[in-house]
Amino acid sequence: MPETSTQPRTTPSAAYTPTDRTVPTRSKERAAYDHEVVHAILDEGYVCHLGFVRDGAPVVLPTLYARVGSRLYVHGSTGSRPLRMTGQADHGLAVCLTVTHVDGLVLARSAFHHSINYRSVVVHGTAHQVTDPQERRLALDALVDQAVPGRSGDSRPANAKELAATAVIRLDLEEVSAKIRGGGPNDEPEDLSLPHWTGVLPLAKGYGAPIPADDLAPDIEVPGYLTAL
Repeated sequence: MPETSTQPRTTPSAAYTPTDRTVPTRSKERAAYDHEVVHAILDEGYVCHLGFVRDGAPVVLPTLYARVGSRLYVHGSTGSRPLRMTGQADHGLAVCLTVTHVDGLVLARSAFHHSINYRSVVVHGTAHQVTDPQERRLALDALVDQAVPGRSGDSRPANAKELAATAVIRLDLEEVSAKIRGGGPNDEPEDLSLPHWTGVLPLAKGYGAPIPADDLAPDIEVPGYLTAL
């Protein structure tokens, strides 16, 4: 599906520097590098796809992430591949991390011009395993709060056994770009008279009513940070 229309992007002074890897080969006008845009896209999600090379072959894994300032933290088991590889290599592990939000399905009159409205971020860099105990706790709290803001303060912190089974890697936000597609379809002039519905089918993330665990004490109410969602 080709990408069609776009929304103009503005780039304030606080921006990531474009590189050969962060400048798209198509629809360059959709790229954005300013911190505000990139961070907003990252902060809205909590699942990323982490890509790296293992034994000469590409591997892409979905996993949890959190942003703290200009750094991303990625969660995993101590037995997971990227965590083992970052721990074995003093120089870290070259990775590519992506986050994508789909905002709408763009239905054109022609099949060729169907598309999606989206916001995405791509981060290139070198991931390192977090070993400092204080930074690890900060990262683990951030990972919980990235998914449900306020939850880390309303749950038991990890104990020594759980910490030993959990690993975290960090990735500095240095080589970063966002790409955004918005707006409606862009049909060919000769197709404008075709009798097919055309437009955008919006998509939005939503939350259902919290479902209590079977063993939850009846006097424990739903916390405000959940009802706020």
